[in-house]
Amino acid sequence: MGGETYTSFLEYKGKYKGLLAWLLSTDHKRIGLMYFYVIAVFFFIAASLGVLMRTELIAPGQTIMGPQMYNGLFTVHGIIMIFIIVIPGLSVIFGNFFLPILIGARDVAFPKLNLFSFYLFLTGALLAVASQFAGQGPPDTGWSFYVPYSVESSTNVIFALTAAFILGFSSILTGINFIVTIHRMRAPGMSFMRMPLFPWSIYATAWIQVLATPIIGITLLMVIAERVFSIGFFDPALGGDPVLFQHLFWIYSHPAVYIMILPAMGVVTEIFPTFSQKPVFGYTAIAVSSLTIAFIGYFVWGHHMFTSGTSYFSRLFFSLLTFLVAVPSAIKVFNWVATLYGGSIDLKPPLLYAVAFIFLFMIGGLTGLIQGALATNIQVHDTSFVVAHFHYIIFGGMGFAAFAGIHYWFPKMFGRMYHIRFANIAWGIIFTGFNLFYFPQLVIGMQGMPRRYFDYLPQFNTGQFISTIGAYIMVTGLVMMLINLMYASRKGAPAPANPWKGVTLEWQIPSPPPLENFDVIPEIKRRPYFFGENEPDKS
Repeated sequence: MGGETYTSFLEYKGKYKGLLAWLLSTDHKRIGLMYFYVIAVFFFIAASLGVLMRTELIAPGQTIMGPQMYNGLFTVHGIIMIFIIVIPGLSVIFGNFFLPILIGARDVAFPKLNLFSFYLFLTGALLAVASQFAGQGPPDTGWSFYVPYSVESSTNVIFALTAAFILGFSSILTGINFIVTIHRMRAPGMSFMRMPLFPWSIYATAWIQVLATPIIGITLLMVIAERVFSIGFFDPALGGDPVLFQHLFWIYSHPAVYIMILPAMGVVTEIFPTFSQKPVFGYTAIAVSSLTIAFIGYFVWGHHMFTSGTSYFSRLFFSLLTFLVAVPSAIKVFNWVATLYGGSIDLKPPLLYAVAFIFLFMIGGLTGLIQGALATNIQVHDTSFVVAHFHYIIFGGMGFAAFAGIHYWFPKMFGRMYHIRFANIAWGIIFTGFNLFYFPQLVIGMQGMPRRYFDYLPQFNTGQFISTIGAYIMVTGLVMMLINLMYASRKGAPAPANPWKGVTLEWQIPSPPPLENFDVIPEIKRRPYFFGENEPDKS
């Protein structure tokens, strides 16, 4: 069955043939795969830029580039990673491919809008790349575009701002599509409390996309207007206030962290019950905690601004909320571990990445609380400690969850099996390299190493050297993972419909799924994640 369905999926009996059958398809699975291919290419481009930056930092003094090129590289690296990969990544890939299947639908609510969102995304991504070559050179403001420098810089900032604006518009449309899909397209009998937990995470994420993204869009347009028309929104020389930009930027950009991490949490929540062969522990608590994280996440942006001169009361308020937002995340961690407890553990690559996600996300979360405390924030603000914390959350969280999801759903997406042992070895190398890469940054950040500097004092040499070696090790593992998956997509053994013995709807249809997913729309009679016939339904 696996080989036959794989062939029919590639031939795709649709209106168009060849390349147009992909480029003009409104099938949510094909759109999800197109997002996947584009994002994978940009990921390895941005990772290559990161390796170049780490090579510069392997020793004090200039090694392979000067400060201007270094500033340009970390701006490009940040723009690609944040706006093209991390913020949209899991939602547009796995959300597009699996959300309709998991809720028993044949497609998303607005298939043509879904395709339009992809082309907006592709346009923004290509424009971001073009910004590196047009005008007066690549933008060097960092991905946060802080004013007044982003107003005064002679580099090509407007291209990059426009690219980020278009990417944000794509995000809004995707969020609207997913919200309507979840409200209107669920299978008969699938109430909200019978919905799998990955759709719950996509639902919470979509509301953030719809409500928070317009703020950053307006802010970016204000910076463009200030550069073009010299309107004094943010530039002090024109009567503006740069702290206003920080407020507007982080009102979006901290909720954006949850756009990144909530789908990641949803992915690993699907993996733990499958690879422990027992129901997820605390279904309701996990579902509600996703919405709680999304809600509280709107109100914590000010912890990015403790050193900007805000009032003591506001700093106290934002510090308290920063600690509160950790509570629903801790609930999830407890429930994940409880799900594994007493289960029939099958230590396959998806579970290895998911367990690594818990470990790395906890380090990122605990270091975040250090920054949320007013006194310690002063010590570590704008140091390498922040860089390490950020990457433990984003790469250790979203990145490892993405790798978990790819290895979990790869047989379903491509109808092929990858080499399990090779994937395990690649996981070990990536995990080791990641911690060698970023943990030294926590140490030297505590010692006072500033972030975004292309050079440093000799006292930080040991930490920077270990960090660079860790980067080389991690990239080696990433290349091994890529080779394994690329080979498997063409030459791998045909995948059965349910290689992991999962119980959610995607594992009840062929691998890969047929055009409209289901011959007959299923009727849902109980909550997901029940592995035995006699287990009660508590919904």
